Formats: sequence, C-alpha cells, structure tokens
Amino acid sequence: MKTNKVILLLHGEQPKKLPNFSDYRIICATDGAYQYLLENNITPHFISGDFDSLETLPKEIEAIETPDQNFTDFDKMLQIIFDKGHTTVDVFGASGKEQDHFLGNLNTAIKWKEKLKITFFDNHGSYFLADKKITIPNCKHKTISLVPFPKAKEITTKGLQYPLNNENLAFGKRIGTRNKAIENEVEISFTSGHLFIFINN
Repeated sequence: MKTNKVILLLHGEQPKKLPNFSDYRIICATDGAYQYLLENNITPHFISGDFDSLETLPKEIEAIETPDQNFTDFDKMLQIIFDKGHTTVDVFGASGKEQDHFLGNLNTAIKWKEKLKITFFDNHGSYFLADKKITIPNCKHKTISLVPFPKAKEITTKGLQYPLNNENLAFGKRIGTRNKAIENEVEISFTSGHLFIFINN
C-alpha cells in the first residue's frame, strides 16, 4: 500500500539494501543519484539538478533543471517537493562521501523543519530533527544519540540507559552520543534549540 511519502535520493553513500520503493507515492533523485536508480531498474517521477553529470536527459521522466548555485541540490529538491504539495520526505544518500555535504544537509533540514517532515536513512540506521516532544517506538537495545545543532535546552528522556533530566546539550561542550534504549518506547522532550536524533540499527 502506497503512503503519501516521498523518497528522495541524494548523491552520498547509496543504500546497500534497496528500500521498498513501492511504498512511496513519489520517487525522485538529484541528477548525481539518478544513475543509482537506473542501475536498479527504478524509474523516478522526476529528477533535478544542473545535469552536468548526465550525457543525455531522459525523455520518459520529468527533468527539472536547477542551475542556481546559491542553493544546494538538496535544498532545491526540497523546494520542488514542497511546491508539488508533499510534506513527508524520506531521504537516502545524505551522509557518507564528503562530510561537508552531510553537515550542509543537516543545516538544510533545519531550514525546512517548519514545512517538511524529513527523515534520513543510511546503511547504519536513521536520523531526524526532533520535535520538542517525541516518542520513538520499537527501539529497545538500539543505540540512540542526541546531537544538538548547536544547542538544545532542558532535555528530558525516558527509556534510555543514561537518562537526561532537564539538562542542556551544546556542540563543543556536551552531546549525547551512544546511549542505549532499554525500553521499547523512548520519550524525549526539550524546550528550545535544535536536536537531531540518530538511531543505529
């Protein structure tokens, strides 16, 4: 059964295991990641980029040229997805390879947090920008990291091996990496700032 979610492939480390593309309403990719779809016989609904990495543009799908170098390919793709009326995006290929791109992608996620619900997936797990109060299901025994970007205040957790009780995290001072889920559901709340949650498989 298809959901209303969009799957977006970026030109980072590509999935070793294919996601279930049939679950998604829309499949799209940057021009750099398009080759991965071709190699796996997946036809996207559209691709976007400056197309300098493609010898010829595909005729059977929508190809949206976005040459503006003031924005990253990820940012431009999110604008297209938003303009097409979609609000939930699963992103693959945002990490790996050049790590400045990875940090830039986290920054872009913050820029779009009020308009899009974005979840990132890689070959090690998933990560996302947390709402002020969230419950994470089905995570017992998994490694969970709380990474402020750059600060998050008054964090309280329930269900983690090393709980936080109204505590602050700040990049360059204290962050919450490599914690463990001891309950099937983990609850996390905070009052201000930006907090990324990483869940390793």
